[in-house]
Amino acid sequence: MRKITPNVLVLRTAGTNCDFETDFAFQQEKANVEKVHINRIIEKPSLLKKYQIMVFPGGFSYGDYISAGKITANQILYKIRDAVEQFIKEKKLIIGICNGFQILVKTGLLPNFDGQMEQTTTLMDNDNGTFMCQWEKLRVNSNTIFTKNMPSEIELPIAHAEGKFYANELILKRLENNNRVVFRYVNNPNGSLNDIAGIVDETGQILGMMPHPERFVMKEQYYNKKKDVSTYGQFIFKNAVNYFAN
Repeated sequence: MRKITPNVLVLRTAGTNCDFETDFAFQQEKANVEKVHINRIIEKPSLLKKYQIMVFPGGFSYGDYISAGKITANQILYKIRDAVEQFIKEKKLIIGICNGFQILVKTGLLPNFDGQMEQTTTLMDNDNGTFMCQWEKLRVNSNTIFTKNMPSEIELPIAHAEGKFYANELILKRLENNNRVVFRYVNNPNGSLNDIAGIVDETGQILGMMPHPERFVMKEQYYNKKKDVSTYGQFIFKNAVNYFAN
């Protein structure tokens, strides 16, 4: 089997703060990684042709003014929408983590039913009204590109104030019926409907999730040093890279 080494774009904006961790996670899988400010892509959208994986990392893009991820989402919709749609048509992968997930739902790239980039879901203020930074157990749908070979239950850290997944009943039903829910909270920390912590689009190429896999790619990052656990976050980066094996 010949393996293609993918080029990974970690897309930065003012306020991004998880780009180095995301870069490191992909480098562990020997991918070619570049951290690029979104303004460079806006100036020359054809730059996206170089990459096979695009990541919207965690942080507080543009200070989360207006609402979390909204300004970056508008940049995508009104500046580089055609280039992003072409990226998806070419069977490439997109990952949005925490703030990146917020960006993806506000562009409509998730859940993107019927290829329509319009917002149908959101991530609201946590039910307790506070920023939450803690570890959470998750149930995993392993039948996706990104979660292949993952255990049925894992732990990952969360760090968000607007993490409550919300959609109307019709959208929720469609997500459930089409097996688009990838991660669910075991003990729902933020009030997310149906305990949803992460979803994929209909193509399966786009993943959005609130927990931070890039913060658990080494055993040293785990809170219980006496417990032997797998580095669950690394599965996602490994699977994304392995997707490009022929």
